[in-house]
Parts: sequence; C-alpha cells; structure tokens
Amino acid sequence: MSRRWFILAVGIAAQASASSFLSGLPFLIPELQRGAGLSLPEAGVLVSAPLLGLLLALIAWGAAADRHGERNVMAAGLAATGVLVLVSLTLPGLAWFGAGVFVAGMCAASVNAASGRVVLGWFGASERGLAMGIRQTAQPIGVGIAAATLPAIAQRWGFAAAVALPAVLCLVAAALVLLAVVDPPRPAPSASSTASPYRDEPAPTLVRVHTASALLVAPQFVALTFAVTFLVSEHGWSPVQAGQLVAVMQIVGAGGRIAAGVWSDRVGNRMGPMRVVAVLAMLTMVLWGLGGSSWLSVAALVAALVVTVTDNGLGFTATAELAGPFWAGRALGVQNTAQNIVAMSTAPVFGALITVLGYPAALLIAAAFPLAGAVLTPVAGERRLSAACPRGGS
Repeated sequence: MSRRWFILAVGIAAQASASSFLSGLPFLIPELQRGAGLSLPEAGVLVSAPLLGLLLALIAWGAAADRHGERNVMAAGLAATGVLVLVSLTLPGLAWFGAGVFVAGMCAASVNAASGRVVLGWFGASERGLAMGIRQTAQPIGVGIAAATLPAIAQRWGFAAAVALPAVLCLVAAALVLLAVVDPPRPAPSASSTASPYRDEPAPTLVRVHTASALLVAPQFVALTFAVTFLVSEHGWSPVQAGQLVAVMQIVGAGGRIAAGVWSDRVGNRMGPMRVVAVLAMLTMVLWGLGGSSWLSVAALVAALVVTVTDNGLGFTATAELAGPFWAGRALGVQNTAQNIVAMSTAPVFGALITVLGYPAALLIAAAFPLAGAVLTPVAGERRLSAACPRGGS
C-alpha cells in the first residue's frame, strides 16, 4: 500500500472514531428515556450537545489545519475528545454531562476539516472523488460501530459504559495519527491561490454547494436519529435488533459513498450525481412517511439509511476543489458548519414534530429538505468553473 492510501486509511479511522461519539449518542435515546426518564424532545436536546460544540469550532479548526497542517490538528483534537468524554461521565447529573460532551464536540471538530485536507493534498482530481468517497465512509462506519455496540453495552452494563467506548476509540485514533500521518505537500502560493474563494467567483457556486449539502443533512439525521426509536415504538423491535439493522445499513451506505465518488470521477463533476441522490432521498422519506406501521415503512427506512448518506462525499469534494489548497480547511469548516446547524437542530425539532404530529406528517416535512437541496445544487455553476479554471486541480 502506498503512503497516501495508508494515510487515507488512518484518516478514516480518525473520523470514524470521532463519528462514533458525535453520532452515537442518539442510539442511547431509549436508555435515556427508560433509565433517566427523559422525554423524546429532552433526550434529543441532550444527544445534540456534541453537535453544537462541533458547530461552534469547525471553522477555527479548519483555519488551524490550513496554517499548521493536518497531523497535529487531528491528534490534539482526538486526544482532547477522548479525555473530555471520560471526564464528562464522572460529572454529577445529565446537565453537567451535556456540558462536558458539548466541549468534547468542540474538540472533535478538529478531525472533520483536517482529514478532508489530507485527501485534497494527496490525491489528484481524476481520483479525488473515489478517495473522498472512501474517506466519507468514515462517518457511516463510526455510526455503524456505535449502532452495533452502544445499545447492547448500555443494556448490559449501563449508559456510562456505552459512552466510554467512543472515548477510548478517539484516544487510540489520536495515537495512530501521530504515528502514521504525514502532511501532504502544498503547491507554491500565489495571489490567486491564496485569495478568498468567497469573493467573486467561485463564491456563488460554493455557497450553493454549502446550502444544498446542509439541506441534504436533514433526511440523513432524521433517519439516523429516529431509526432505532421508530422501529422500537412502531414495530416492536428491541433496541439491540434495531441498532444492528442500522449498523448493517451504515456499511451499505459507506459503499454508496464510494460508488458516488467513482461515479463523479467518471462523469467529471460532483454536482450532477449529488442532484440525483437528493431526489432519491426525497422519495425515500415520502415512502417512509406514507408507509405507516406496514412493511413499506421499514423498507423505506432501510433505503433512507443508505441513500441519505451517499451525497456527503460529493459535497465535500466539490468544496475542497472550489476552495483550493490554501482555503480548503476553512471552506470545509464552513461546509461542516452549515451541515451541523441542520444536524444539531434535527433531533430536537423532529423529536417535537413526531411527538405532536406523529411520524407520517413529520417525515413528509423532512422530505421537503432534499427536494429543496436538489433545486439548489449548482450543476451548471460547477461545470462552468471547472471548464474555466479548477482551483482544486493538481
């Protein structure tokens, strides 16, 4: 294995470890309801605390990666995340625990922009979609690990034991990054390459990529956050069975991200495939909502768990390419911030909507987000800019 592919593999391990923490807490909602007596909206607020911390720190970590390189930023953030999560478990009460994982989420933000920069730096444009698609499998892998293990650990050993697993994974990943990651070489700076991409072109296209990508996060996190709860409450599944299904679908979704990346390399653009995925995501949410308590709702949920994660690598790749190597960290930070505003809001907002309106109406509302994302995806703008001067090309 060449060095760049090994570095990519370590980057995946780092992101997956962070994701098992950031996206794993929703799988413990049934435990929080049963053991702590929280309502669904209350539990949704608590499990969103790490995402709020992530949201506030993403751009700053991206700027740090642009200036100081990827290796140190990832290692420091992962180590701090693991330590803070373990400390949070010793604090009295769920309010203090929420505050602790909020700060841990701020530290976990380091991995998002820095690991994306590694891909931009080590892979050329003709294979960047594949590489970024592989890198983006880290999130569903991390979620799959959490879904397969956290409900079972919580059921047998309790909430604290379940939360400790992602913390340990983050500490191990920090050590791997220090041992294996090498910052990629950078081209010589010039006035055009170091100028902000948010001035003039490609600003409008880049902003539309951010907006469309953020809208596509809504169905992803509705499916991810409420899959276990839906299957338990509406179909009588056990939390462990539901978690196992989500874990398997995350693996399938990881394959979908790779396939989308290869597809984008072959067609020579990222936004065309992203628009198709957005339409498919809208259809899965509609079918899930219309399925009620029948087999159709389970089948649509399974499809949603796969389809709604497929687009993520496409938006990241386009962002890095449009921003260029000297702004990729900050641009990926903006991309992540926009996405996490939606992700953070999904659990409490849709928890309340499901409580008041029920699953069918709430899911039909969720379907409007990917529909809007499909409309805003800048297919023509990306092609025009690529034909003129691809900033991220090598």
